[in-house]
Amino acid sequence: MAQIAYIQVTRKCNQRCIICSSPPTDRFLSFQKAKKQINELISKGYKEIVLTGGEPTLYPYLPDLINYCVKKKILPRIITNGQLISDFDYLKKIKRAGLKHLHLSIYSHKKKVQEKITQNKESLKNIKKALNNLKKISDIKTDINITINKYNADHLSETVSWLLEKYNFIKHFVFNNLDPFRNRASQNPQTIPRLNDFESELHKSLKILEKNGKTFRVERVPLCYLSEYEHVSTETRKIVKKEDRIIYFLDKRGRFKQNQWFYKKARCCNVCFLKNICAGLYHRGGYYDEKELYPVFVPKEKIIKKIIFNN
Repeated sequence: MAQIAYIQVTRKCNQRCIICSSPPTDRFLSFQKAKKQINELISKGYKEIVLTGGEPTLYPYLPDLINYCVKKKILPRIITNGQLISDFDYLKKIKRAGLKHLHLSIYSHKKKVQEKITQNKESLKNIKKALNNLKKISDIKTDINITINKYNADHLSETVSWLLEKYNFIKHFVFNNLDPFRNRASQNPQTIPRLNDFESELHKSLKILEKNGKTFRVERVPLCYLSEYEHVSTETRKIVKKEDRIIYFLDKRGRFKQNQWFYKKARCCNVCFLKNICAGLYHRGGYYDEKELYPVFVPKEKIIKKIIFNN
């Protein structure tokens, strides 16, 4: 599978999520600089670029940048909150520019939960419109991104079941455990889940997706909380495949190349059979408690084989 790079094109947003990992600023990328970054990624052999934000649909040059990627034969994606693509004309515009793949972020199928997290009363309504628009167009591949947090941890499987019932054209799901570092979640610690808060619901969600023939990935969840599904861990897959990724941030981090996928470990991890392919616990001792970790004694070879041969 081709490695994927990320470019932040804007930090503006039309929601005010209390768990936002890139809180809004007025920064945005010039079209010329965006093209320069794309050219650099092409020279390094990247085949796909995710245009992200902020909210990339607020970037005034998004259609032009999508079209530039297509002409340069590198596949563009976007990660969007769905608010602007609820406008069918706008969705058609970026489709005509060449967009064939997007990630739609949603927290919950429950209106009050979605509203509480996004601080936007119209958020879920617009997401429904966006999904219906995507259903009409049909040839834009749509993935779902769900950030796990304290408010949705107890009904992840309900949200998944709702999406499958209403919008079965969706083929792929990504679950990201909340990143509370240097963003709004650190200012709203009540949003940060414990691993035990979502273990059962995440496992149930993955079972439902597997039964329905969908594909899925999980990020920032240690392997002791992914029983049966260790092979879908984003970090483990990158460790096994020795992958890296480049991210162009619109802040002081600038161009960031990530090729290390290990977080902190606990003492119990020393005897775990999966210690060499498990990333460990993200922000251990800061926002997440190592006491929740435990060793597992399953052979890592079967997991590695699944990753390499089943992609």
